[in-house]
Amino acid sequence: MILNELAPGLRPTAKGVEWFEDLSEGDRRKVLHTLVLFCGQARAREDDVPESIARSGIRPTHTPAVMLTKWRFGMAQLPGYELTKSFRLLLALFSIADTRRRTLYCAEGCSHVWHNLPDPPLDADGSASG
Repeated sequence: MILNELAPGLRPTAKGVEWFEDLSEGDRRKVLHTLVLFCGQARAREDDVPESIARSGIRPTHTPAVMLTKWRFGMAQLPGYELTKSFRLLLALFSIADTRRRTLYCAEGCSHVWHNLPDPPLDADGSASG
């Protein structure tokens, strides 16, 4: 659910990164695996990679970015210190692909549950909770 709230911006990326970093390393690896699947389902394309790197805020020379430029998705197997960078990068790729899919195929409505999520509840400070 959180990944599907992050992709269209219903939840801020910073909150998503905070959530991700609070997970155990094993769970972070599972999330990365899930994000790769979501990118495939959303029909991510190789030509989305440069924008994904730019949006993610990681350098093009970081290992996950280099992997993605070669259309390699084994980020869940990288050392623990690379996982947050991988998360930011794959989340950006998913967001780009999902936005395109929403625009091209779901603009007039669809039955995809993840395209019809309510706004997440707000914290006391007015930001999305979770």
